[in-house]
Amino acid sequence: MTHPEPKSPELYPDAFPPDRFPRFVWTKRPATLPVTAWTTETTHRDGQQGGLPLTTEQGLHIYDLMCRFTGESGSIRQAEFFVYRARDRAMLEGALERYQSGSPIEPTTWIRATRQDAALVAQLGVRETGMLASASDYHTFYKFQPGGRDAAARTYLDAVSAVLDAGLRPRLHLEDATRAPREFILPLIEEVLRRCEAHSLRPKFRVCDTLGLGLPLEEVAWPRSVPGMIRELRALGLQPDELEFHPHNDTHLAVWNSLSAVMAGCAVINGTLLGKGERSGNVPLEAVLLHLSGMEVLTGQPDFTVLNELAALYADLGAGVPASYPLYGRDAHRTRAGIHADGLNKFWPMYAPFDVPKLLGRPLEVSLTRDSGLAGLIFLIRQHTGEERPKTDPEVRRLHAELQAEFEAGRQTAVEWEELQTRLKVQAPV
Repeated sequence: MTHPEPKSPELYPDAFPPDRFPRFVWTKRPATLPVTAWTTETTHRDGQQGGLPLTTEQGLHIYDLMCRFTGESGSIRQAEFFVYRARDRAMLEGALERYQSGSPIEPTTWIRATRQDAALVAQLGVRETGMLASASDYHTFYKFQPGGRDAAARTYLDAVSAVLDAGLRPRLHLEDATRAPREFILPLIEEVLRRCEAHSLRPKFRVCDTLGLGLPLEEVAWPRSVPGMIRELRALGLQPDELEFHPHNDTHLAVWNSLSAVMAGCAVINGTLLGKGERSGNVPLEAVLLHLSGMEVLTGQPDFTVLNELAALYADLGAGVPASYPLYGRDAHRTRAGIHADGLNKFWPMYAPFDVPKLLGRPLEVSLTRDSGLAGLIFLIRQHTGEERPKTDPEVRRLHAELQAEFEAGRQTAVEWEELQTRLKVQAPV
């Protein structure tokens, strides 16, 4: 059987443009997809809660990196801070000073939904505060004394009134929403809306998939269907920018759930850059933003190269990302297979999802193992010296034979460029 040859290869440039991240080419654009979507950051709150140790100086450095990353793109619009410790309040104060001087990310706070905590944030200079409102019976019946839905709702609503009286916009965090009863969530939202209307303020609601139990499927029943829940909340009159989705990655679905929430009409995803957070972490915002860029719902493009500095900072703190972590791990763009290295030599987009050096500021790399072949050597030499060498080059063949002999003799460690350079009769360009 033969196939007719096209005049040129079909590389699907609409889906895979050469100078940007892959695009969503819709067969039918979802009617509920917001015109614009963005993210909010919780490293200073949930990242710390998940064990990330931050001094005030480190916290402000991270805020500055977030601001450089988002620039004028509007990709990250808010960052939330704890207020219970002196160093956290100092972080918040420093971030507020920067915001008032033109930094693009608005600092907000996170409190428990109590009148006492509402009084705490009233004088801090923020315009909006998040409020923890545990929503599932797992929480309302077993966290509080006395327990139950009614007592929990009264506590939350009293705190909402206190925040409104202080002139702040309330953002109710519906904790464990993907295990919460419809009969609790919907009436609570309706009552919050009623109270806010009297203050001429619109509230926000953060739908929290606290244990990563939500599913990105329309066909699943409440409460696990993320798009189903978002659609029901929209039906109450909430606008896309009044809804946030906050997923955790316990079951590997945080990114998919985030995209399903956006497609169902939620404009805002809350998470952390590089996925810091409790247990398996929050949704990594760089992944969400990569795909939102592909959906063409961002107002601008963030500078993904800045996150190399954030990854380096976390490594210095002893909380670096794993070597195989997507996009920013040490080995995320490294191949050890000879067939892949050969493909990179012949046509590098064959084994790169997009223009990684341009868009991420990271090189495509090869580590030499027993499986890397001559192609891996050739790639490394060209990558680091600019020299083009054929597989018949005597120096390439000599070194390949030496390395293969070492691997056959039991060597387990890969060969990186730093070692290879000392063994080759070439020098990297100055």
